[in-house]
Amino acid sequence: MSNIELILEEKAADIGNFLVGRLLPFREKRAVGPFVFIDHMGPAELKDYQNLDVPPHPHIGLSTLTYLFEGSIFHRDSLGSALEIKPGAVNWMTAGKGVVHSERTPEYLRTTDKKLHGFQIWVGLPKNLEQSEPTFHHVEANEIPSWEEDEVHYKLIAGDVFGKKSPVPVHSPLYFIELKTKASKKVNIGKNLFGESALYVLDGTVTIEGNTYGSKKLLIAKNAQLCEFEMSDNAIVYIFGGEPFDEERFIFWNFVNSDKELIEKAKVNWNDQNHEAFPLVPGDEHDYVPLPKSKLNRK
Repeated sequence: MSNIELILEEKAADIGNFLVGRLLPFREKRAVGPFVFIDHMGPAELKDYQNLDVPPHPHIGLSTLTYLFEGSIFHRDSLGSALEIKPGAVNWMTAGKGVVHSERTPEYLRTTDKKLHGFQIWVGLPKNLEQSEPTFHHVEANEIPSWEEDEVHYKLIAGDVFGKKSPVPVHSPLYFIELKTKASKKVNIGKNLFGESALYVLDGTVTIEGNTYGSKKLLIAKNAQLCEFEMSDNAIVYIFGGEPFDEERFIFWNFVNSDKELIEKAKVNWNDQNHEAFPLVPGDEHDYVPLPKSKLNRK
């Protein structure tokens, strides 16, 4: 019997002036462990007049994880953080009760041809941290644990598995793992995994129980501990998951929470531009993403 519970096709979504491939959420699957939202950005070839510009926008009740394969994004937030995200590094911003941030092409790249490719991920917070103070952490690429085993290269982007721990300060038991091969290899890592688990093929293919799967598909496992597959030559695979929460997480626009009333309050505060609840972003104070009118009175 197959260990694949669900196969989700990546779907196009618009995040302003940039198209992405949405992996989560889907009607059939709202979350995998604490992961509630995943966008695959690119790969995009941007001309000298094309830039990523996501103006200041708010979040509550989640942590954002930005991880790039190619290109660069300049991050600013209402905590005063301002830095460039480069390939292999991790930006981890915990919104808690409320944070605002912007994501743009760095100034020095805005008039040149450039590439952009990576993941934008939202991770839900445990209920007791949904109203915590916001925080921001940046982890450089050389700080992420990486190793080779049986000719498979591993990178533990976030979480605690394989007896290793990423320095990304996550708030619940989870894992986000990169696997790369040069030659075809069988992989059996189920004994290390827990909770709910999903697999995404970036390059190459994986074969599971005689069936081969390529890119733009998210494979949801029935049982994380039965995670066994064969990777093709030059394959890149991402596995993410962890312990799901006891309570349902609701998503409305950029807000995630187990309490719908807190989401409604956040909608009003952002629509009214209440800067006590959602402070301005230093260095990017003159622009913002309005709350979609269709979201204001939707419960």
